[in-house]
Amino acid sequence: MQKYITIKKAAQLLHVTPLTLRNWDNNGKLKAYRHPGNNYRVYRLDQIEAFLRQLEGSRAKKAARKIDVF
Repeated sequence: MQKYITIKKAAQLLHVTPLTLRNWDNNGKLKAYRHPGNNYRVYRLDQIEAFLRQLEGSRAKKAARKIDVF
C-alpha cells in the first residue's frame, strides 16, 4: 500500500517551499496526486524519497565542481 504525504511535509523533506512543489508539478518535474476528499495535492512518500536522493546527488556533483582539488 502506498503512503502519501501532504505538500507541506514533502516541502519540508525536500527543503523547498510548497510553491516550488506546485511549480515542479505544473512543469512535470515531480508528480502530485489529488486527495479524493478535498482535491489537495499529495505526494507518494517513496517518490519524494527517490527525488530527494536525486537532488542530493546533483547538489554534491555541483559542489564538487566548485572545489579545486590538487
